[in-house]
Amino acid sequence: MTRHKPAILVLEDGRTFRGEAYGAVGETFGEAVFTTGMTGYQETLTDPSYHRQVVVQTAPHIGNTGVNDEDDESDRIWVAGYVVRDPARVGSNWRSRGELGDRLAAEGIVGISGVDTRALTRHLRERGAMRVGVSSVDDDPAAVLERVRQAPSMVGADLSEQVTTPRAYTVAAQGEHRFTVAALDLGIKRNVPRRLAERGVTTHVLPATSTIDELLATGADAVFFSPGPGDPATADHAVGLAREVMGRKVPLFGICFGSQILGRALGFGTYKLGYGHRGINQPVMDRVTGKVEVTSHNHGFAVEWPRHSRQLGRASDPADLGGIVDTDFGGVEVSHVCLNDNVVEGLRARDVPAFTVQYHPEAAAGPHDADHLFDRFAELIGDGKAA
Repeated sequence: MTRHKPAILVLEDGRTFRGEAYGAVGETFGEAVFTTGMTGYQETLTDPSYHRQVVVQTAPHIGNTGVNDEDDESDRIWVAGYVVRDPARVGSNWRSRGELGDRLAAEGIVGISGVDTRALTRHLRERGAMRVGVSSVDDDPAAVLERVRQAPSMVGADLSEQVTTPRAYTVAAQGEHRFTVAALDLGIKRNVPRRLAERGVTTHVLPATSTIDELLATGADAVFFSPGPGDPATADHAVGLAREVMGRKVPLFGICFGSQILGRALGFGTYKLGYGHRGINQPVMDRVTGKVEVTSHNHGFAVEWPRHSRQLGRASDPADLGGIVDTDFGGVEVSHVCLNDNVVEGLRARDVPAFTVQYHPEAAAGPHDADHLFDRFAELIGDGKAA
C-alpha cells in the first residue's frame, strides 16, 4: 500500500478534494456514491452491485479489523475506487489475514484517504450521485475533470453480464433437502444461497443470459432474481424471463436489482434515485407485519409507483403508495416502504406467487432484522408444492 503520495478526487461538477493515495496508485473513474455502514467494508468492496462505482465511506475509520478469508461476497473486489477519511494504520482482529490497504493495492483498486468525507457526502446528498475521478498520477483537476466528463453514466448502463457467473454452479442444502431454487445471477452475493441452504434449499446459480428452459431444467420449485449493478431499464432479457416465470405461476422472489426487474415485468417504470440508499442502518416498514426493520441497502434505482413523487430530496406522502394496482398478472401492492424517504422497497403480487424487496435480507454486511424473508420464500414454495 502506498502512503503519503498525493491524490485528488474530482467530481463532474468540478468540486475537488485532495488527499493521499490509498491502495493502488493510478487513476479511476465511476459513479460517486456513499455508504453509511460503520462496519462491513469487506462485504461492501466485494459486492458485485458496486461495479463501476467509487464508494465513499461515511464512517471516519476504515480498515480497523483488516481483511480476512471469510467475509468476501464474491471472488474479487468490484468497486471502481475507494474513498476514506482515516484508514487504520494497523488492522487488529483475530480473523485478520492482512491489511485493507494492501488488499486494495494487490487488486489494483485506486483509492484516496485523508478526504473530508462528511463534506463530500453532504455535497452528494445536495447535488445527487455523479461521475467522479480519483487520480494519484495527475494532480491537475482540470485535466482529470475532462476525463471524468467523458466517463459513461450509470443511467443506461447494462452491467449484469459483466458480473454474472460464466457457468452454472450449485450450492447444496444444509441437512435435509426440501426445495430446489434456480437463481438468476445478476450480481449475486455468496450469502444469498447460504441463507437458502440453511432452510433446506438447494440453489442452482445460473448466468444472467439463461433462458426459461435452462432455469426450469434444474428441477426448480421456485426462481430467485439476484441483486446486481446497473440500470434496470436496460435489463430486457431478465424482464422477459420474469414474465415467463410469473406466467407459469412458479414462485418468484427478487432482491434489489431483481426487485426492480420484477417491477418492470409487472408493468411499472424505474427511475434513478438522487443519491441512492447504501448502508446497513436503513429503516423499512414491512406492511405485511406492521413492523419496522433496520435493513441493509445498496441501490441507486427504484420502482416507480403511480402518483408517487420522486423529486430529489422530497419525500412522498405514504398514502400515495397505498392500494392495489391491476397488472397483466393480477393485483400488486407495495409491501415495504423506506421510512427515510417513502421510496418503494418491496412489492407483493396478489394473484401469482411473487414478491420482492429492494434491500438485502441476506445482511452481508448488515443487521438480520429481515432474515425472515427467506422463511417467507420457503413458505411460498411449500404452498406451491402443496397446491
